[in-house]
Amino acid sequence: MKSLWTPGLGRYFLRHPANAVTLARAGWRLRRNGWMRHAPFLPLPDTDYWHFRLVTVTGSAGVRLSPASMVDAAKWALAQPVGRDA
Repeated sequence: MKSLWTPGLGRYFLRHPANAVTLARAGWRLRRNGWMRHAPFLPLPDTDYWHFRLVTVTGSAGVRLSPASMVDAAKWALAQPVGRDA
């Protein structure tokens, strides 16, 4: 799942460590159902779903988000209601 990582993300988190928590919280919402039953045993999103989300955020396929825009999208996603609250 190489496309989950954005170049410069590590440096961005060194300068803005609080945003790592924001991105992790938003990523937890995207995790694949039953992730703990399949290798690599990490709460990662399904590849097809991840690509769909990237297209809905950027408007086209194959675009990489900058670290700042990833955090902005994560903050927006966390502000949205989930489940029965929707």
